[in-house]
Amino acid sequence: MSTNLITLSATATFLGGAAMADVPNVAVDIAPVHSLVARVMQGVGQPSLIVAPGASPHEYSLRPSEATALQEADLVFWVSPDLTPWLDDAIDTLASDAAVTQLLEVDGTTELQVREGALFEAHDHGDHGDNDDHDHDKEKDHDDHDHEENDHGAHDPHAWLSPDNGAVWLNAIAAQLSAVDPKNAGAYFANAATGREELAALSDEINAILDPVRGRNFIVFHDAYQYFEKAFDFPASGAISVSNATDPSPARIAEIQARIAEQGVSCVLSEPQFNRGIVAAVMEGSQANTGVIDPLGSDLELGPDLYGNVQHNLATALADCL
Repeated sequence: MSTNLITLSATATFLGGAAMADVPNVAVDIAPVHSLVARVMQGVGQPSLIVAPGASPHEYSLRPSEATALQEADLVFWVSPDLTPWLDDAIDTLASDAAVTQLLEVDGTTELQVREGALFEAHDHGDHGDNDDHDHDKEKDHDDHDHEENDHGAHDPHAWLSPDNGAVWLNAIAAQLSAVDPKNAGAYFANAATGREELAALSDEINAILDPVRGRNFIVFHDAYQYFEKAFDFPASGAISVSNATDPSPARIAEIQARIAEQGVSCVLSEPQFNRGIVAAVMEGSQANTGVIDPLGSDLELGPDLYGNVQHNLATALADCL
């Protein structure tokens, strides 16, 4: 190889490394949010995932590699301390210099309050409505209610299960990335726009999957799905466990068993992250079908497609069980 070619090759390698170095380091809490960030960063870079696939985000111990990802992050995207209370201090300690976006606080995000009790008929989704203004003061009286050990906050943090929220977050993610990496702003916003189109088509597809089984009753393992229920007008009859997946009390299990018998509930859904023995106890003496749904996509390949696949798989598993 000539000296000129060697010089050109070395220069290209250097410039390529410099270009990669300009892409911000991004750390993300859970796989579905990681997928949204990966969609926006597609063709530019890849984010790092903090909570390992298959683990419960409600309680988790950071691995060294995950702590390093936080330390090196220029940007951090996470849902909220209502979902991952342990991550709050970790971000403050390890990512103190990073730009941090708490997605539940993004303007335009639909927030729902944590539901009380095992049965939901008294909790019409419209009672709480959207909370785009984030007026938390008006909810202080909510703390007087018995949360049955659900002390992670007043808001249900499983907001990624609304495709509408996913669309809002795509824009917010693109804006934050563009602020620290303006040279790639065009790519970020173009990816976000394509992602929103994909989510609109996904919502139509999910409604078509659910239409044949609308009106049938089902029970979920933990109260994580009201954003999906509201988005597709497909309410659950109750949840075995509360929103943070704390083990249910015997009284709550008895309440769910009575609901299954009284309403002729035809489907009880478990999750791969949690104890299936609890579902077996609830199902004792029942002829209801069982199925498995996964709000995190623990068995899916990480990347831009995971978010849509989580939603699609949830709808398919629910329809099959019903």
